[in-house]
Amino acid sequence: MSVAMSAVAPELNGHPHTPVPVYDNSPTFRMACRQLESVAEVVEIDKGILSRMGLPKRSIVVSIPVKMDDGHTEVFTGYRVQHSLTSGPSKGGLRYHPSVDLGEVAALAMWMSWKCGIMNLPFGGAKGGISCDPEALSRTEKEHLTRRFTEEVLCIIGPRQDVMAPDLGTDEQVMAWIMDTYSMKVGYACPEIVTGKPVELGGCIGRREATGRGVTYCIMEAMKELNIRPEESTAVVQGFGNVGSVACQELHQRGVKVVAVGDRYGSIRNPRGIDVPALLLHCAAGKLLRDFPNADPIDNADLLTTPCTVLVPAALERVVTAANAGRLRCRILAEAANGPTTPEADAVLNESEIFIIPDVLCNAGGVTVSYFEWVQDIQQFLWSEEQTNQKLQELMLRAFHRVSDLAHSRDLTMRVAALSLGVQKIATEKQKRGLFP
Repeated sequence: MSVAMSAVAPELNGHPHTPVPVYDNSPTFRMACRQLESVAEVVEIDKGILSRMGLPKRSIVVSIPVKMDDGHTEVFTGYRVQHSLTSGPSKGGLRYHPSVDLGEVAALAMWMSWKCGIMNLPFGGAKGGISCDPEALSRTEKEHLTRRFTEEVLCIIGPRQDVMAPDLGTDEQVMAWIMDTYSMKVGYACPEIVTGKPVELGGCIGRREATGRGVTYCIMEAMKELNIRPEESTAVVQGFGNVGSVACQELHQRGVKVVAVGDRYGSIRNPRGIDVPALLLHCAAGKLLRDFPNADPIDNADLLTTPCTVLVPAALERVVTAANAGRLRCRILAEAANGPTTPEADAVLNESEIFIIPDVLCNAGGVTVSYFEWVQDIQQFLWSEEQTNQKLQELMLRAFHRVSDLAHSRDLTMRVAALSLGVQKIATEKQKRGLFP
C-alpha cells in the first residue's frame, strides 16, 4: 500500500484499507493524496469522511473505436472520474493528451473538488481524458473520437450529474460536439450539458479567457500584499496555450514586463521585455513560439529558473520538483497549471521567501466562469462580458483573501490553507448529509 493511501484511508473497524493499484500506481494521484494528508494534519476531520474523500466516488474506463481517415480502425482509451457528487453535479474538464491515465484523471478530479469548495460553487470535482495525440488527428477523426466517447459515458453525464468543459488538447469545438451528441440522445437542445462551448450555442462570453484572467487577478492581489509595483516587476510564463497566453496578455496590459515564455516546442527570452501582442499575432499565424524574431531562444530546462518577479507554470503537472525548486529565482509562484509543484518541491519552497499562489486557488477562474455559463444556460439568460469579468474578479479576490487570512491566522502555508477551505466544505456537507444507507 502506498504511503499516501495508508494515511488518507486508515484502518476502519480494525480492517486495513485495501490498496487500489489503478490509482496508487500514479505519482500524480499519490501527490493529490499527500496534499489531502497535509490537511488532515491541521484540521479535525472524521476518519470515515476522510477515507471517502481519498478515493473517487465513480470512475469509468471506456474503449473508443474510431475509423481513421485511411480506413483502418484505431481503439483509444478514455476515462471519466467523478470524485464527489456531494455538493451538486460533478464538474471538470476533458483533456486529450498522450500521457492521460486513470490515476492522473482521478487526481485532477480530486483537485477540482477542493477548487469548487474554495470558490463555494455548487459542484463536486470531476475530470475526463482520452489517451491520444490531438495534433496527430484530423478534424474528422477528432470529431468521431469525441462523439463516440460521449456515447460511451452517456450513462453518467448530465446537466445535474456531470458537466464537462475544455482542458488540455480540447476546445470550444469539442464541447459543441459533446453538446450535439448528448442533445440528439435526449431529443432536445441541452446547452447546459457542457461549458466552454461556442457563444453561438450558449457559451459564456469571457469563458475562454477566464482561467488566465483569474490567475492575473490573484497575481495582482499578491503584489499588493507584498508591496510590489506591477510596472517594476517581471514575469516568466511556462506554457502559451489558452491559459498561458491570456495570462501573458493580461500581465502585459497591467504593466508587468514578460521576459521569458515557453511551450512544448521551445522557449524564448528577452530581458528588456517580450512584445506580447506581437507574439500573439506570431503564434496566431501558425508559427512556432520558439521562432519569434524579437527574443533569444533558451533551453526549456532553463525557463523555470529564469530570474523574475512572478513565475507562472501554465503547462503540465509536476514540473517544479525537488531537483529544481531550490533554483527558482522568483518572488511569486502563481500555479496556473494543475499540480505543477510536487510535495518534495513544496518542502524546499516552504523554507524560501517565495509566495505561492496554489493551483486550487490560482486557476479557479475557469471553473468559476463555467459555473456562470451553466447558470445562464439553465436560466436561458445570458450576461455581458463586463458582468462576467466583474463577478469573476469579485469571487477570485474574495477567495484569495479567505485563503490568505487563514494562512496568516493559523501560520499555515498558502497551499494548506487553500486545501483546508476546500476539504472542510465538502467534509461538512458529507457530515450533514450522512451516509446512505
